[in-house]
Amino acid sequence: QLQASGGGLVQAGGSLRLSCAASGRTFSNYYISWFRQAPGKERDFVVCISRSGGAADFADAVKGRFTVSRDNAKYTVNLQIDNLKPEDSAVYYCAASRSYSRQTQQYAYWGQGTLVTVSS
Repeated sequence: QLQASGGGLVQAGGSLRLSCAASGRTFSNYYISWFRQAPGKERDFVVCISRSGGAADFADAVKGRFTVSRDNAKYTVNLQIDNLKPEDSAVYYCAASRSYSRQTQQYAYWGQGTLVTVSS
């Protein structure tokens, strides 16, 4: 089970830190990704962090502004978002998969989403 939190309303240029908390002792067996979905749009890949946390793959649209980390001892993944832009406004979801993928279909477990709204 995954639970995303940390969303909110921020001004453009601001920062947010999203968290994904997991339950279960097999957390370190899973790749964790963040996706986002704006109103009326498809759910898009944002970042995938490896099982150890040693590597991450970012979507081009967020490179340089988003960073991700995980703490397997605490069953958490954090997504730091800096220099927020209005186009970053979306519901952000964390998801877990046993294999690396940018495709939503490969993720069996999803958090409920947390809303990020960026005002201009």
